[in-house]
This record gives sequence, C-alpha cells and structure tokens, in this order.
Amino acid sequence: MPASIYFADLTSPRARALLDSGPVPVLLLPVGAVEPHGPHAPLGTDSVISAAICKHAALSLGDDPTVRAFVLPEIAYGVTRYSAAFTGAITISEGTLHAMVVEVCASLRAQGFGHLVIVNSHFEPAHVATLRKAAEDAGVGFLDVTRRAVAEQLTAEFQRGAAHAGRYETSLVLSSRPELVEAETMRRLPAYELDMPAAMAAGQTDFLAMGMDRAYCGAPAEATAAEGEETLATLSRLLVDLIRERVQATIRT
Repeated sequence: MPASIYFADLTSPRARALLDSGPVPVLLLPVGAVEPHGPHAPLGTDSVISAAICKHAALSLGDDPTVRAFVLPEIAYGVTRYSAAFTGAITISEGTLHAMVVEVCASLRAQGFGHLVIVNSHFEPAHVATLRKAAEDAGVGFLDVTRRAVAEQLTAEFQRGAAHAGRYETSLVLSSRPELVEAETMRRLPAYELDMPAAMAAGQTDFLAMGMDRAYCGAPAEATAAEGEETLATLSRLLVDLIRERVQATIRT
C-alpha cells in the first residue's frame, strides 16, 4: 500500500504500480477558487473544503480491497466574477478552467488512469457550468453538489441558498482548518438570509447587488466544527458512492 493518499507524494514507480495490481485506483481532483468569504474565513475556503472532502473519502477507502482513492494537487483558481468588488478575488476565464481540467484529466487517462472524479466547492454558475462540460468532455466523474438530489442531503442553510461563508462553509473550514477562521470576528457577524440562486436567476451578478456588502450570507456566527465534521462525512459518503458507481459501471461494461 502506498504511504500517502496524495498522488503527487508518490514516486513514479509507485504511481505505475497502482496500475499493475491491487485495488482500482481512482484519482480525485479538488477544485476551488480564491475569493472573499466574509471578514472571517479565508480566501481559499472553497479549495479547503474540496481538499477536505477528497482527503476524507480517500482515507475512508484506505483498506478497501477493490478500490483506492488518491488526491491530486488542487486547481485553486476558478471563475469568480461575482466577488470582483472585493480585495483578494482572483478570477480566470471559463476557457482557462475548462482547458486546465480537461488537459490534466487527459494526461492521466493517457497513462492508464481511467477513473477520475472532479470535486468542486465553488458554486458560481459559470464556474459550475464549465466544470460540468469539462467532466463530460474529459469522460470523468463530477461530484456536483448543486444537483437537487445531492443538495437535499446537505444542511438546511445550504438548501436555502444562503451558504456563501455562512454556517455551512464556515463549519466545514472549522472542522478541517480551524486556524484559518477568525473566530472572534465570526461570532460578531449578524445573520444575512439570502437565496443566492434565486438572486442570480433574477439577474443579480455580483455580491454587492445581492446586499452582501461584507461578502457573506447565511449565519456564520452559528458555525461549529461539529457541524462541519457531520457535513464532511456526508459529502465524503456521496463522493465514495460516486466512486464506486463509476468503477462498477466500468466493470459491467
């Protein structure tokens, strides 16, 4: 068994050995963004969450006799135009994101790694649409938590559409990288209820237009590491289910 769940930690011979025998290797590609998440949470919140989901899933499969997961280096930049008014927002174009994902996946598939899954935690519509197309074009899986069947298994705040740097996301960061959350600031933030998908559908295309003058919505002051752990376990289970589904589909064919 390889000493690490992180693909880039392996030597070339150990990576090769994954293809020669043992459980089927599945490579997980975390995708996030660099953008403001209130005055309390890190710019890299989305990447932190995606990486944590991948890590949790890979560890849970550590002793599985049929499938093993490894975490690829994350793609930490995304399409982030909604947050352009705030310092720290870094956006790339849809074309750049699509090319990065497709080319990374194609490079690995050409070597024989036939099972890859994209794991994303940044939900700007253009970003999600680009990843959906990239997954389809690359022939890989995509854990898309914006799909209703998946979202219904997550927290009430997430389902209300008020999850940007609120209780949902802040709890996930508290559970995995608590040192990155400014806790005192977090506790002083008033709740701001907003249905972000509805606001986007109504044509609002930036945080300020949505009333998010501090780049958050939801209730970050209510965030806890315990809720984050519970949510992370749910997301990890959904990812493991997707991994097994894709591997089994290949075996059947």
